[in-house]
Amino acid sequence: MAAPESDLKGNKGGQRTQRDDRGGARGGFIAVAANAAAATAPRLHGNTSSPRLSPAPGPPRRHLTTTAARIWTCLERYFVPKDLGPGTIEVVGTQDPENMGTGVPASEQTSCAKGDPQVYCPDNAGGTEAGQVTDCDSPEDNRPLSEPGCSNPQDCGQLMASYEGKAKGYQVPPFGWRICLAHEFAEKRKPFNANNISLSNLIKHLGMGLRYLQWWYRKTQVEKKTPFIDLINCVPLRQIYGCPLGGIGGGTITRGWRGQFCRWQLNPGMYQHQTVIADQFTVCLRREGTTVYQQVLSVERPSVLRSWNWGLCGYFAFYHALYPRAWTVYQLPGQNVTLTCRQITPILPHDYQDSSLPVGVFVWDVENEGDEALDVSIMFSMRNGLGGGDDAPGGLWNEPFYLERDGETVQGLLLHHPTLPNPYTMAVAARLTVDTTVTHITAFDPDSTGQQVWQDLLQDGQLDSPAGRSTPSQKGVGIAGAVCVTGKLPPRGQCRLEFSLAWDMPRIMFGAKGQVYYRRYTRFFGRDGNAAPTLSHYALCRYTDWEEKISAWQSPVLDDRSLPAWYKSALFNELYFLADGGTVWLEVPEDSLPEELVGSMCQLRPILQEYGRFGYLEGQEYRMYNTYDVHFYASFALVMLWPKLELSLQYDMALATLREDLTRRQYLMSGVMAPVKRRNVIPHDIGDPDDEPWLRVNAYVVHDTADWKDLNLKFVLQVYRDYYLTGDQGFLRDMWPVCLAVMESEMKFDKDQDGLIENGGYADQTYDGWVTTGPRRGQEAYERLLWNGRYYNYDCSPPPQSCSIMSDQCAGQWFLRASGLGEGDTEVFPTPHVVCALQTIFEFNVRAFAGGAMGAVNGMQPHGVPDRSSVQSDEVWVGVVYGLAATMIQEGLTWEGFQTAEGCYRTVWERLGLAFQTPEAYCQQRVFRSLAYMRPLSIWAMQLALQQQQHKKASRPIAEQGTGLSTGPKLGPKEAMANPK
Repeated sequence: MAAPESDLKGNKGGQRTQRDDRGGARGGFIAVAANAAAATAPRLHGNTSSPRLSPAPGPPRRHLTTTAARIWTCLERYFVPKDLGPGTIEVVGTQDPENMGTGVPASEQTSCAKGDPQVYCPDNAGGTEAGQVTDCDSPEDNRPLSEPGCSNPQDCGQLMASYEGKAKGYQVPPFGWRICLAHEFAEKRKPFNANNISLSNLIKHLGMGLRYLQWWYRKTQVEKKTPFIDLINCVPLRQIYGCPLGGIGGGTITRGWRGQFCRWQLNPGMYQHQTVIADQFTVCLRREGTTVYQQVLSVERPSVLRSWNWGLCGYFAFYHALYPRAWTVYQLPGQNVTLTCRQITPILPHDYQDSSLPVGVFVWDVENEGDEALDVSIMFSMRNGLGGGDDAPGGLWNEPFYLERDGETVQGLLLHHPTLPNPYTMAVAARLTVDTTVTHITAFDPDSTGQQVWQDLLQDGQLDSPAGRSTPSQKGVGIAGAVCVTGKLPPRGQCRLEFSLAWDMPRIMFGAKGQVYYRRYTRFFGRDGNAAPTLSHYALCRYTDWEEKISAWQSPVLDDRSLPAWYKSALFNELYFLADGGTVWLEVPEDSLPEELVGSMCQLRPILQEYGRFGYLEGQEYRMYNTYDVHFYASFALVMLWPKLELSLQYDMALATLREDLTRRQYLMSGVMAPVKRRNVIPHDIGDPDDEPWLRVNAYVVHDTADWKDLNLKFVLQVYRDYYLTGDQGFLRDMWPVCLAVMESEMKFDKDQDGLIENGGYADQTYDGWVTTGPRRGQEAYERLLWNGRYYNYDCSPPPQSCSIMSDQCAGQWFLRASGLGEGDTEVFPTPHVVCALQTIFEFNVRAFAGGAMGAVNGMQPHGVPDRSSVQSDEVWVGVVYGLAATMIQEGLTWEGFQTAEGCYRTVWERLGLAFQTPEAYCQQRVFRSLAYMRPLSIWAMQLALQQQQHKKASRPIAEQGTGLSTGPKLGPKEAMANPK
């Protein structure tokens, strides 16, 4: 959308110049860390004339630091008692759930006239008066959550346009992400690289580029390691991914929406993007003892296994994902038979046992619409390994197994893969019932024509089932096996065939091969490496219970007719990353916790030993565990669904904060030498899975993050938010000394002793490619220096940099609201200002960008042109947009929030073909950056905002509304300290 002509002519401050940009192209967020003082309300002018910015250039946008100051004031008030008089207990921040509205009364809201987006950025910004508050719409409007028809379950855009079948499948839910197997995405984007950087930015980053190349060469050619960020070998675009298999922390296997097994994370944190052709389902139909139809259920036409019947017609099949389940429906042409494959993974909120299991279940419901009885067989073939270097030495072998327990029988194949350092056993299994027959073939060559296997199945719909183990594979020769289930299909009837896939890699080592760890599921299934049959049996006997729990969890959202269909899909499908983020969930050895640190945190040992150690990557391409500035956004999913894992992560972060590693190394952006980790500062990350995470933190070598301004403050904010949502008073007491330590470290950035920190003039925060400069002085100064009448200025540099409209400028208010603060006595930012800023963002960053159809661009110039002064300012960050949408919902701008977030979902999942690999960023055209990223989990902040907005019952905690927590705080921090028992 073009800026109005009058605005383009009159906005002298809109003349663009290149901003000083020393940042990299990783993915971060602006150091909201620069305002560390409590705030007071600014003066408001009632003038409703044209919007004008504050005459004074404002310091950098620092909502988080002002927010952290407010929360810090609350914490300090509780933990540093003052004489409040006898019997007085002050409780702040544990707001009565009945009073959790996220808007303000209509009588107190600023009524503003909406028109074309116009923001004036004056040349002369030398004054000191507070800016005028201009008219902005009241958030109290009567618009629906979505446009009419948006709750249509079949709201699939063009993804189902190619579907020619009539079958709807067996019990496929109405909501989710649905796509025809014949669909082709028209838009083919490429990963962000140096060709996409402007010449001026290339020149600015020349030194960093040269240092990176030198570092990359040493890492790959000398150390023989994989770079934690490989800018030279980005993961290419593959528009194929579907729901991953496997619970949290045991490894994952992604099955694409066309049925291929195509993304593997068995070795912890390390991905192999490889389609294994032999891993397939094949159907065989027989009438009166004769095979009438046999087809591999794949649209592929590979060069191996050429005796098999490939090339399924994708126009008669579709895929439907609602994580952690997925459905694939195949209408078999000319057979009057419909197959529905339901894929199930035990991702169960508040469950800390079954959610850790490395298993997946495939339930095949076969429907016969004809008048003749059929025998139907489904064959599940699987290669032992992936066919790559790990398999080359040979020594792989398969064997059949049979397990009967508690009246239930499971049988199948074990695929033993003894390659060091992380050997594992894969189990392909099926449930044996009175109505089914299970057969197998122990070994065949997956690189041959496959004729023997194909003819074996074709002959009688079963496999030969030889006894005994196979011969170990020879060097360079592959080995595969298959399991087949056969059942009777009566006329106009239905039958069910059940498979499972399990893998047992109990003992793991990371890339440095130093420390041995055991995965979480070994607590329940043993550490000996022989659990695959038991895991298979357990999965096939328990999956119906899992589905009941999944339905009970998801139904309140799916049944809510006020919520748009795309949101229901996005909310659950984006959760894939909690399991498929290179995730590990580990047992914590007794002797691994340092006594000198454990003693000061009473719950540290019980939490870590009871719930284990949790880690997930910043992204599948940005290989750092628990990147804290990004976890700030993503943590909403964890604390709402598995709160004990969030607390465990926080304890790990506290431990790392109190440690130091004074080993000096060169940082790529500046070239300076500095320590790896300084004491009493929050680490950037917990380590690289190709090294030794937890023992060696801060894998990130682009900047020295000890000087970042946001990490310490984000820790304080998350500690309070986690306490508020869990009510865990012991956790709060344990974190208090750590909060003291990091805040003391933070205040060293207050160079002029005015109570506010200063940014360093470089990208010293999560937006590590977007420079900020300047100081901040509490709420009064924040409002006086930054508020310009329509929004908060980006920073205190001269125009046009300071005038950039940043989509993430209200992140501090977002966390305040999520923590039960931000209004009344705990208000930091005047509500009319927050609402007006959000409306300005909606008008400029959302509606004036790409026709309002791609979410919110990070930065927008006030004359309606995206800010292209840095490598990140003209990007859309999906996780930031979801957080922005949550903030809008909190402030009563619910319609705007859903419109904003919908643009990201439609772009990623429907237009760009990036399902189950949501990137950190994309630009308006051509490129994306960092596939499969942590930050989009922030969509759960939208759900929390909705729950807070709708919550009415004081007797129930917020998150008990079907998708959240089981407990809520009953006491404030000070009251908790007064009642330690």
